[in-house]
Amino acid sequence: MNAGRRLSANPAAMGAVVVLCALVLLAVLGPLASPNDIETLDWNHVATPPALAAGHWFGTDRLGRDLFARALEGTRTSLAVGLLASLISVSVGLGYGALAGYSGGRTDQLMMRFIEVLSGLPLIFFVIFLTVIFGHNRYLLFLAIGAVGWLTMARIVRGQTLSIRRREYIEAAVASGATTARILIRHVVPNLMGPVVVYATLTVPQIILFESFLSFLGLGIQEPHASLGTLIAEGAAEMDAASWILWVPGTILAALLLCLHILGDGLRDVLDVRERESR
Repeated sequence: MNAGRRLSANPAAMGAVVVLCALVLLAVLGPLASPNDIETLDWNHVATPPALAAGHWFGTDRLGRDLFARALEGTRTSLAVGLLASLISVSVGLGYGALAGYSGGRTDQLMMRFIEVLSGLPLIFFVIFLTVIFGHNRYLLFLAIGAVGWLTMARIVRGQTLSIRRREYIEAAVASGATTARILIRHVVPNLMGPVVVYATLTVPQIILFESFLSFLGLGIQEPHASLGTLIAEGAAEMDAASWILWVPGTILAALLLCLHILGDGLRDVLDVRERESR
């Protein structure tokens, strides 16, 4: 049974895939069906609860903006942050960890000591520092979050590489005169993709939650744009008088995080089974 069949045999993982696909499709195609956009102010419906008749399916906020349109944009923004920052994190961690694990010796020790030093620093203040110095730029936010999220990935990749470098095909490549770069690209990295994909799936919700935290503090996505974190921050201030302003983005964020974690656990189970069968 291949990996795809094993994953499809996991009802929780498949349910998570269905919900994730539904959320992505809603976030991408939903604005086409909505009569409102994220900036239009409807002064006749200020802080109104969800109502189909008024055209505000998820209600409005305290400025009369349509919460359906803003929640979908917040979902798109949070997903974009999670995916792009995770891509940066995975790319840096994969390259760094593979080089450290394959090099071994003093090079490996120095590279891992550098990671330990960085791990002891309050990296959230590094992101806040960049945001304050260079301003509120969403692309800088993607880069900053990805740049501080690669440390764990590097450790995982380095550990896997230490075992891979002892395999027969690596020894054969060395004996044939292949360079270190060729061995890493052609032999090491392809055999690391299983654990990398699994951990990347678990990294996306961590980054989404981190970005939501920054946006909740006012250091993330700025008006007129929105992320789920900024919407939750707005909803928390109106929780007593208009609870739906909090519950709509909060429910979407909780669903995203839960489904991504379930999918990551399913992929990890598939990888564990495949590793046991290969032994």
